[in-house]
Amino acid sequence: MGINYCMTCGAPLALRDIDGTMRMACSAEGCSFVHWGNYSIGVGALVLRDDKVLLVRRAQEPGKGYWTNPGGYIEQLELIHDSIVREVKEETAVDAEVRGIVAVRDLPRNIHNVYIAFAMDYVGGEPEPDGIEVDRAGFFSMEELESMNVAGFTRWLIDVALRSKNEGLTEDKEPLVQLDGHGLFRV
Repeated sequence: MGINYCMTCGAPLALRDIDGTMRMACSAEGCSFVHWGNYSIGVGALVLRDDKVLLVRRAQEPGKGYWTNPGGYIEQLELIHDSIVREVKEETAVDAEVRGIVAVRDLPRNIHNVYIAFAMDYVGGEPEPDGIEVDRAGFFSMEELESMNVAGFTRWLIDVALRSKNEGLTEDKEPLVQLDGHGLFRV
């Protein structure tokens, strides 16, 4: 399903050349709305405790029945590193804090999905599933993972987290220039 009307003024959209790319744009005089596309940004957590990784079993589609790392989607007015802290707490009752960004997945499709994986430090709490999105949660060893139905992408992320030679991108808490409201990460 495509977008047909301007989100600013409600006028019909028309296909126009915008900087060399055909895009749906407002047809009303004086309105500059351009529909740039459909995007979603997901976040995922790689929380380790005592050489075990925190995983959840999906109770809903997509991926129902698969073990995955905790995660979800960012909220409109939420910084990405706040989103993943919230998602871990919601899905598992575990408190964790961001150490750094260790992986990014780019999945262009009808709704272009970007997924940002965070290495996180365990702070406290025992895994308890939310009973809605996930029906099980726990810390599991690499040996235990061998007999579990772990999603392929999650296996890749675990490998990335365990084999990373550095902290990845870490939050710049003292940037050269203060940019209020920005989440800034750097090598």
